[in-house]
Amino acid sequence: MTEFSVTLELPQPPSALFRFLADPRNRPLWQTSLRAVADVDEGEPHRGMQWRDVTKVGIKPWMEITDLTPYRLLSETGTWRGVDGLLTLRFLKIRHGTRLTAEGRLIGHGPFALAAAVSGRWAPETVRKDLLRAAEVVAP
Repeated sequence: MTEFSVTLELPQPPSALFRFLADPRNRPLWQTSLRAVADVDEGEPHRGMQWRDVTKVGIKPWMEITDLTPYRLLSETGTWRGVDGLLTLRFLKIRHGTRLTAEGRLIGHGPFALAAAVSGRWAPETVRKDLLRAAEVVAP
């Protein structure tokens, strides 16, 4: 198992960042590893909403929103073969925007333990860059 945490201070308000990041249909706009999302449940983002990420390398994990507290907390899980991923985004209003903290965990089972460990080493920097890209898309 690999755990990580990334904290950024961004100029956008929590409401704008939360609305953008919570909607799986926006993911290809900011998550560099994605080609598309597929099979997205209908409606606004909600707890239990599911979809499939379609990555550029061909991995297609099933994703689900597991917690959604508007403008404060967004948690999701992803599962692909022997790898489980968990990501929680915490949004805190600060004087000039948002303090956004991403906490994640990758768990590899059996022969996938090594793949999860290797991916976990890159995860903090990848998540940091992706969240900065999301902030660029969401105008302050």
